[in-house]
Amino acid sequence: MPFDLAEQFIIAAENVLGAALPVEYKVAMQLSNGGEVEIDGDDWNLHPIADTSDRKRLSRTANHILAESQVCQGWQGFPENALAIASNGAGDQLFFLKNGAAFDATVYAWSHETGELKAVADSFKKLLST
Repeated sequence: MPFDLAEQFIIAAENVLGAALPVEYKVAMQLSNGGEVEIDGDDWNLHPIADTSDRKRLSRTANHILAESQVCQGWQGFPENALAIASNGAGDQLFFLKNGAAFDATVYAWSHETGELKAVADSFKKLLST
């Protein structure tokens, strides 16, 4: 069950990433840090942003975007400038691409089997309304 998220943890993640996260994504994570989205009949589990405010939240956010992205960077074909934000449980990832000092708003899907990249939404908000 996702929790709300204090802005300080988003800022901390952005500092580590060296880039700003998309505004709609930040707003959504503050309201519900994690959860699920559905794209074309496929369920995706959103990776939370690390919340170290107490042991329960730390435990529930252990699979945070920074840790998951680091794991994905070791996979052949995963984009170097990508931030993993969700997984479908089969190895495929949803991600944002870093462009200079910010991540673009477009959400992409990456197939671990084919290496194919596909834009699935031009903003995170559109994933929430499907």
